[in-house]
Amino acid sequence: MNVKKCIHAFIFVFALMVHTTAFAAEPEIRGSGDLGLIIERASGTAQIIETTNRTKLFTVEGLGDLSHASVVFSRDQRYGFVFGRDGGLSKVDMLQGKIVNRVVQGGNAIGGAISQDGKLVAVSNYEPGGVRVFDAKTLEMVADIPASYGDGLLSKTVGLVDAPGNRFVFSLYDAGETWIADFSKSNTPEITKFKNTGDLPYDGLITPDARYYIAGLFGEDGLAMLDLWHPEKGIKRILGGYGKGEEQLPVYKMPHLEGWAQAGGNLFLPAIGRHEVLAVSATTWQEVGRIPVHGQPVFAMARPDGRQIWVNFAHPLNDVVQVIDVDTMKVIKTYKPGRAVLHMEFTPRGEQVWISVRDRNVVEIYDTRTMEKISELPANTPSGIFLTARAAKTGL
Repeated sequence: MNVKKCIHAFIFVFALMVHTTAFAAEPEIRGSGDLGLIIERASGTAQIIETTNRTKLFTVEGLGDLSHASVVFSRDQRYGFVFGRDGGLSKVDMLQGKIVNRVVQGGNAIGGAISQDGKLVAVSNYEPGGVRVFDAKTLEMVADIPASYGDGLLSKTVGLVDAPGNRFVFSLYDAGETWIADFSKSNTPEITKFKNTGDLPYDGLITPDARYYIAGLFGEDGLAMLDLWHPEKGIKRILGGYGKGEEQLPVYKMPHLEGWAQAGGNLFLPAIGRHEVLAVSATTWQEVGRIPVHGQPVFAMARPDGRQIWVNFAHPLNDVVQVIDVDTMKVIKTYKPGRAVLHMEFTPRGEQVWISVRDRNVVEIYDTRTMEKISELPANTPSGIFLTARAAKTGL
């Protein structure tokens, strides 16, 4: 081979190598609709996963104290906002797998919400008591709402949810009040206070149609309900007498009302301190049934089509998950994934459910039609599982 041919061959091979290297370095083009975050509570990290192939894409580090963490998503599903127990608010890029901004806005935070228009992120605080609101793009604080009551006291805030009209609704644990913070006109909110919520509201939810805000009460029987279409009617008490039941039982873990399920014309909620799931009419707000279950329920979550309710339980019976058939109101399946089943999350159309099993360091994935386990994903002390489909739902 002459020198000229050698040079041409070298140029061709070099160009091919450069092209191949450049092609290999191009990031994969991906949508955000099947992504999610799995909180790894002990290490202050989170996995970004995709549900189509059930794989991990990234591990995000530096998220702080995640012992009681929750997540909301931007309306385009690109960013997850992680609320840590240490008061940290972290903005995570779901496509690049990294933190793009982080602020420590309080000393002890309990969760958060994102406004209807996606421009504001609110954080609920135990310390200092109140709610702080941030610009979703920059994480600059735009409003500070101290939960003041009595003679200069500050209350822990709980049950923070977003509501239509760029409103946030939350309850004051120590004061027994519920407040609406209306940001529809400006970043200086109009605050409406309802001072007769009840004794020790511990959590709150907003119904899927975003009409009713309901606070659970730890200090007394029943729940407190506020009609957001007609807030002028004030707080109404519902389900009086169910509470902790006829016999005062120890409560090992407070149930989470965020997972309160609506299906088959009824609402299903964990009974405080009892081994029961309550069924409540979604029109009359009267109890229509009680379903005996394995232990004290923590989450009672509906499959997206409303046919099944999946339930996990408080310590020491937290190694079990049960499935309730909504049609018959009976338990039809019992699983025993392992100790410390902390959270469950359905894929958007409900064909899979992801279950975190903290003490086995694994997330199990089940087919909700066949009821069989189809996969599992290693995770470091997993707790909350949050899929980006939540971006399109009020109150999640």
